[in-house]
Amino acid sequence: MAAAPLTLPTQCLPPLSFRPPRKKTTIPLLAFATACRARAPYPLKEGQSRLFHRLPSGLNMEVIFQKGLSSSSAAAAAAAAEEAEKGCRPPPLVFVHGSFHAAWCWAEHWLPFFSRAGFDCYALSLLGQGESDVPTGAVAGTLQTHTSDIADFIRKEVSMPPILIGHSFGGLIVQSYISKMMDQFSSSQTSSDERNACHPLLAGAVLVCSVPPSGNSGLVWRYLMFKPIAAIKVTLSLAAKAFANSLPLCRETFFSSTMEDQLVLSHPTYNLHLQGTARNKHKEHLIILPSLYSLRGAKKGHVSFET
Repeated sequence: MAAAPLTLPTQCLPPLSFRPPRKKTTIPLLAFATACRARAPYPLKEGQSRLFHRLPSGLNMEVIFQKGLSSSSAAAAAAAAEEAEKGCRPPPLVFVHGSFHAAWCWAEHWLPFFSRAGFDCYALSLLGQGESDVPTGAVAGTLQTHTSDIADFIRKEVSMPPILIGHSFGGLIVQSYISKMMDQFSSSQTSSDERNACHPLLAGAVLVCSVPPSGNSGLVWRYLMFKPIAAIKVTLSLAAKAFANSLPLCRETFFSSTMEDQLVLSHPTYNLHLQGTARNKHKEHLIILPSLYSLRGAKKGHVSFET
């Protein structure tokens, strides 16, 4: 006896919808190079200014500055003035960006937010990034030279101990700064003037998704074990800089994977990411810094700035 064909009532079947696959967009290398040559500085927001700090090397480092705002109420303004006279005003904030970024990455949201809270804000562009000068030679700097550049800026341009904030590779620079600062201030043979001459004392430090003191190797291996496909994408995008030639990869790396192509292309930071690749000549390999483990309190997740 032949088996009867199986039929399902049509009202039980869910409606079918077909979504066409997203077309992969590739950025032609010629167009990419042309865009980088025709780059324009990041358009500043209201209340922001672009400054240039001259380093001992003679090169200029870009600084985007936004002054802290006082409250509009008379009582709050009077209280702020009284605190300023007593030396209790909020410490300045100094922001250090990560790989393929520059001072502009802080200018859109971070600087306005903290400025409204009363903090003077300085966002720096490392040499070879943003509108900072590009040194001659194979690399624009090392971890040590970037740290020294930031110390020079703080020493000459910031009137009181700031809070140093670093994201990703910038967080590694902040840790290097703290390590050198602690070495200076822990030396009993160094006077207070000599201590501030190199790496001035900080009021605090903040690490935002920072590269750890041991480098990225442990993170990379964990990522490969638990999310191999995502790990391969990140490696291709950042280590091999493939995002510079692939709009989908650039979108997924720096924006949202669901963000439409035109929104990415029209976003002011899109070309700045590409410019960061073109100008990125400094060594940002996996840097092992075992000396940073000597920071007081580092194993407990905090660092003491007491001297």
